[in-house]
Amino acid sequence: MTFLTELWLPILLSAVFVFIVSSVIHMALPIHKGDCRKMSNEDAVLESMRKNGIEPGAYMFPCAASMKDMGSPEMVEKLKKGPVGWLTVLPPGGLNIGRSLACWFVFCLIVGVLAAYVGWHTLGAGAAYRAVFRITGAAAVLGYAIGHLQDSIWKGAKWGTTAKFIFDGIVYALVTAGTFGWLWPHAQ
Repeated sequence: MTFLTELWLPILLSAVFVFIVSSVIHMALPIHKGDCRKMSNEDAVLESMRKNGIEPGAYMFPCAASMKDMGSPEMVEKLKKGPVGWLTVLPPGGLNIGRSLACWFVFCLIVGVLAAYVGWHTLGAGAAYRAVFRITGAAAVLGYAIGHLQDSIWKGAKWGTTAKFIFDGIVYALVTAGTFGWLWPHAQ
């Protein structure tokens, strides 16, 4: 756990800097403007969901009762007929932005801790800026960017949207790597 005592400042500051950069990307820049679309019959769909008591959670539609059921003629027909998709339902009142931002900051801290761990155990104190940047940046890319690929692979997210989130993650990783390179402890 020596890495935590040696690297607490770059862990904390990288999380703060990523939090700020992500806020700018998502609030001031228009790159994520078209990530979600509105259904043309939104009011009717929402009313139907209310009437059917849809609870918060993740849903797949159509949803087979088992893997065996996936191959049944009825399920195959439903899949052919469409629509097919995933739906995430939040509790009434919508997204709790304060809670989500707090969770995002904790996530940034976790990525920072993991980047610090990899960097410390790979390089140790006194490593050169470029080496620290390279190693902690690679670890941070894994934390911030690569996981978004699953959204397109498994959940049908548009590859363009996934590419934008991967770009964001690479920017966050560069911020993290720069912070660690700047504040990396000198050899004693």
